[in-house]
Amino acid sequence: MEHTTRLQQVLGYQFRDSDLLDLALTHCSVGGQNNERLEFLGDSILNHIIAEALFLRFPASREGEMSRMRASLVKGDTLAKVALELELGDHLRLGSGERKSGGHRRASILADAFEAVVGAILLDSDVEQCRQCVLGWFDARLQQLSTGTVEKDAKTQLQEYLQGRSHPLPVYELLSVQGEDHTQQFQVACRLRDPKLVVEGSGPSRRKAEQDAATVALERLSNHGL
Repeated sequence: MEHTTRLQQVLGYQFRDSDLLDLALTHCSVGGQNNERLEFLGDSILNHIIAEALFLRFPASREGEMSRMRASLVKGDTLAKVALELELGDHLRLGSGERKSGGHRRASILADAFEAVVGAILLDSDVEQCRQCVLGWFDARLQQLSTGTVEKDAKTQLQEYLQGRSHPLPVYELLSVQGEDHTQQFQVACRLRDPKLVVEGSGPSRRKAEQDAATVALERLSNHGL
């Protein structure tokens, strides 16, 4: 309990069941019980809380605009930054291999742990308490957000680029997955029929690999004036 007292102060939430917090901070590399189930729960409630906040904050925004804003807030890079602000990395329980390779600073591990902490707070309290915590942590980002400041992701940009020219939509194909469960690397191909183009992208998840491939495709199209 003592080793998480400081963390609970930073979180602004006191756990009734400190074992839930310990579990949320336990990476799968430790073996045995870990934070993956809590991460699953936290991901769902986090998306709900952020979606509701955007719905209430931007009553004139369309669905696509709100989806882009939500994506910018709940993407892995953003969650990793929030986790760092909350000092989660200092309290993670990692296997020896992950510790030696700097896992407490790895964005994907931090983002997963953050979602697990959200899930743990939900189980330890209720939806309203969980909402208060999440909105407190995201307050500055929500204040800065506006429909005009969120850049469309690469896949959306590529889709709109092709649709604007009446070209077929891109097809993404998973080529390979390498590495252990917690350090996987995905390789994806992005295929365009018109103009004919095939590029590849990689990332720690299939979604990020597809975004990377779409970025490469956009750069190729721009460089060749297609």
